[in-house]
Amino acid sequence: MPAYDVLCIGNAIVDIIASADDDFIVGNGIIKGAMNLIDSERAELLYSRMGPATEASGGSAGNTAAGVASFGGRAAFFGKVASDKLGELYTHDIRAHGVDFDTKPLAGPPPTARSMIFVTPDGERSMNTYLGACVELGPEDVEPAKTNARVTYFEGYLWDPPRAKEAIRRAARLTHEAGGEVAMTLSDPFCVDRYRDEFLDLMRTGTVDIVFANQHELISLYQTPSFETALEEMRKDCRLAAVTRSAAGSIILSGDSTVNIDAIKVDKVVDTTGAGDLYAAGFLYGYTAGLSHAVCGQLGSLAAGLVIQQIGPRPRENLREAAEQAGLLKRLARASR
Repeated sequence: MPAYDVLCIGNAIVDIIASADDDFIVGNGIIKGAMNLIDSERAELLYSRMGPATEASGGSAGNTAAGVASFGGRAAFFGKVASDKLGELYTHDIRAHGVDFDTKPLAGPPPTARSMIFVTPDGERSMNTYLGACVELGPEDVEPAKTNARVTYFEGYLWDPPRAKEAIRRAARLTHEAGGEVAMTLSDPFCVDRYRDEFLDLMRTGTVDIVFANQHELISLYQTPSFETALEEMRKDCRLAAVTRSAAGSIILSGDSTVNIDAIKVDKVVDTTGAGDLYAAGFLYGYTAGLSHAVCGQLGSLAAGLVIQQIGPRPRENLREAAEQAGLLKRLARASR
């Protein structure tokens, strides 16, 4: 039996979140709605210009791991922090969510990664990320015992640090050898622009079995203005894919099958940070429990809809209880019999 339901690999980042208006975004040369990679000098400048802020452990794959654990799944995480205060904060937070995290911290500089996230009144988040210690994640940080997972999931953002690619490829190989599957999220249209050919190669060679993307990332991947054309191309390249469309819900592709999932009703969008990460968490929890693609998508939609009604990218309420209240836990119980 696999040791974990989901092993997540990603950038271990502490989010520093503040509200801002569109004039601030434009005036500081920030690309709205994207993840902007910055250096330490730019990080200090933006931090000095931020209003009152909230610190919360984040990072795409780390958020997904926390979501899987909140559903009751067995989750583990690989990610690099430094031996500093933010590193201690990150380690405490992810373990407190019930995720196994034992990656050895970096003894010296660079410091733990941080992302200055500016949330505009429309709920859109613009991330400005200094990767710091994240770039030091390497194949030596892959713990073979933890790769015995039903699914090993990594974020496209982690494709930026060169040695992290080696870590991901090693973890993917070990997971496949143990009988598991490998999933990835495309992360961001700009991330896709940087690594389009490599991402397609991962899919077409079978290194990656499952892909998560939003509609903008999908269109960027296939360089077409047609969403329908991009969907059909994804269907050819990937065994299983989940494509999110914000309020329009999501679409799940597998062979000739297409499953449409509605978004849950949301009273007010507060902060979209973590929406895609939590969708992946719900989907992967259901998938590793052997549920239908439709129920997996409904769990993803539930988790995403809940997280965008709060500040911060990790669930503040127990997702298993929320699934039970929504009537989805009964389906989980039936499917497990």
